Amino acid sequence: MLKQISIFAENKKGTFYTITSVLAAEKINILGSVTNDSAEYGIIRMVVSDTDGAIKALQKAGYICKQTDVLGIEVKDEVGNLNKLLQAMLDSNINADYLYLSFNRDSGMPIMIVHTADIYEVEACLAAKGFETL
Repeated sequence: MLKQISIFAENKKGTFYTITSVLAAEKINILGSVTNDSAEYGIIRMVVSDTDGAIKALQKAGYICKQTDVLGIEVKDEVGNLNKLLQAMLDSNINADYLYLSFNRDSGMPIMIVHTADIYEVEACLAAKGFETL
C-alpha cells in the first residue's frame, strides 16, 4: 500500500511550478502524479518519496493537503496488461475511483496507482489473482 498526497490548488499559471519547487527544495521526489482541474481549482494527486515531509512543506507554503491510501499494482509493460488488471477488477466487482501510471524504480516495471473504496479488500483480492501490489 502506498500513501498519496492530494493537493488542492488554484488553477492559475505557475501553481504546479510552485508546488514542484517546494518539493524540490525539500529533496522530495515525485514518483507519480495526476492532475484534475476545474475552472478555478484543481486537485493534484501525487505519490512522493516522503509523504509526511511533502505535506508539512506544502502546508507551510499555504496549500491544503490530504493523505490517502492507494494501491500500487505492478503490471508488465506489454500490450493488454492494463486491460487484464481492469478485467480482474471488473470480475471482482471492484470500481476504480481513479488510476494513474508510475513505475517501480527498482524493477523498471510500470505501476498503476489505484484508489478504490475498500483498499484492503481490493489489495487481498488482486494479490489472490496474481497481481503484485506495493
